[in-house]
Amino acid sequence: MAFEKLSSFFGINDEDDLEENKVDAPVQKNYSNNEKVVSMSAASESRSAVNSKIAIYQPRVYSDAKVIAKQLLNNKAVIVNFNNVNDEQSKRIVDFLTGTIFALNGEIKRVGEKIFLCTPPKFEIDGSIPDINE
Repeated sequence: MAFEKLSSFFGINDEDDLEENKVDAPVQKNYSNNEKVVSMSAASESRSAVNSKIAIYQPRVYSDAKVIAKQLLNNKAVIVNFNNVNDEQSKRIVDFLTGTIFALNGEIKRVGEKIFLCTPPKFEIDGSIPDINE
């Protein structure tokens, strides 16, 4: 008696064994598809074109590089003007941003004497400025 109560508590009893041997009638599935299929890439491309933004930064200290990198991680292009930092700090910030750009598969390009354009992968930089020595 105790074994039967324990068995039924855990769902183990002879009635379950009988139910397993029963064969149910096959279920017919309806595969008709009346829904319209829309390409996700087309929808996301149109949204991203509207939401594309370019941020402009003029860093003053090395820690500003993290704020600029976050913009790149959010798929925003960034123009960085280094006129307010010394050459050593600008080099460190450019190194940091170059690493960020590399990890994202983006691009960094010098567009002025102390001005750089950093872009995430979905942006394309076209053209060049011949007077800038890279």
